[in-house]
Amino acid sequence: MDPPSMWRATTVQACGLWPFAAGSGAPMTGVPLGQHLHTGATVCGDPISWFTRARYISNPSLFMLGMPGLGKSTLVNRMLIGMTATGVVPLVLGDLKPDYADTVRALGGQVISIGRGVGGINVLDPGAMGEAAERIGGEAGRVLLAEAHGRVLNMVAALITIMRGRPMDDHEQSVLSACLHHLRERSAPGRPPLLPDLLRVLDEGPDRVRAVTLDRGDRQRYQKAVDPLHRSLIGVLDGPLGDTFASETSTRINPNAPAVCVDISRIGEADTQLTAAAMLAAWSDGLGTVAAAHALADAGLAPQRWFFTVLDELWRPLRAASGIVERIDALTRLNRSLGLGDAKITHTLKDAEALGNEADRAKARGFVERAGMVVCAGLPRTEMEELGKVIGMSQREIDLVSSWSSPPGWANPEASSEPPGRGRFLIKVGGRPGIPIKVAITETERNLHNTNTRWAGKDLPQPRSGEHR
Repeated sequence: MDPPSMWRATTVQACGLWPFAAGSGAPMTGVPLGQHLHTGATVCGDPISWFTRARYISNPSLFMLGMPGLGKSTLVNRMLIGMTATGVVPLVLGDLKPDYADTVRALGGQVISIGRGVGGINVLDPGAMGEAAERIGGEAGRVLLAEAHGRVLNMVAALITIMRGRPMDDHEQSVLSACLHHLRERSAPGRPPLLPDLLRVLDEGPDRVRAVTLDRGDRQRYQKAVDPLHRSLIGVLDGPLGDTFASETSTRINPNAPAVCVDISRIGEADTQLTAAAMLAAWSDGLGTVAAAHALADAGLAPQRWFFTVLDELWRPLRAASGIVERIDALTRLNRSLGLGDAKITHTLKDAEALGNEADRAKARGFVERAGMVVCAGLPRTEMEELGKVIGMSQREIDLVSSWSSPPGWANPEASSEPPGRGRFLIKVGGRPGIPIKVAITETERNLHNTNTRWAGKDLPQPRSGEHR
């Protein structure tokens, strides 16, 4: 039998037709996400709306966990489409598959490709922050330029951390900071320095840099102090990262675009160092663009805009090197607190537990603890029990989400239709009961976001005569 039609109306409109109207308890503020699994009520929400309008959360952030193939990026794509309609600017900073490029193009946004022979990023370029500082001028311009310096310093330190596999020493960061100040003061307007220029400053050893090394006028003491940093920078330039980060930025982020996607899908799956470096560089450049837009708005030189950043496949850069969590934390904490939401997406909490030291693991767990919204797709029971200790989950919620990761029986006739748990999510906010939803995508969304394109449009191998299907 066909299911009966469902209609939704306010109590004012429907009270005469159906006098037993009652509130469903499902939030109705934000992007329409799907239907409540138990009541069928429409559930709406996104980090920006729940922070600014509904006041459900204390900061506009989302952390999403779930096994692969269950629709995490599909749900985020829906949020991006809905938030764009309200004037929010999505920034997908490092699209690995790509999951979001087609959606951004359909929204009339900018897609930037990064990879060997495709495009690169000059990590010494202050980008939009430098341009905004010049336009603003005065004390506000100097403050913005100092913030840009901090972003550049963190990004170069991140590249060196990835190359070494361990964090930089504190005195090396001081030397690096002095070199960057020296370069900025001597660079021609409109021509940002490059990494080879940074090497030349270390070779020359100007007074400002030598003073930081405490060489006391002894050239040998200076060289001994900077040689490890020098070797690491040469490794960056001559190693797997050089082609992508040693030249000028191929395409700058357009701060006026309705949406932006930095596509790094052409980087090989096994090229972990370049993948992590490209993601961090994209995050740094994108968050710097956000800070510049807010500074211009504060100065009355541009309209106020809200931004929403997507940091997908978070586990990839986390595993690149020891200490990289600190760099990610520094990059995300440097952004201004007003007008920026973010979504961090990974598979499980065990991605954090696999990190090299306890300090890194604690910082990575903090990403979940500080999130305004936590969204869970299907996860194993052990993972859900660990997550319950962090965000507080009832046994019923743990049972529900873990059931979404349990496959059906072998004889289930519908087992081939879609993975179990696909499109089902539990939304948790603080100590409130979770909201279980089912997401049904439209045909337009399906065409824009199909992660199985490699399997589409091809004839799969057929069994030979006498074999069972």
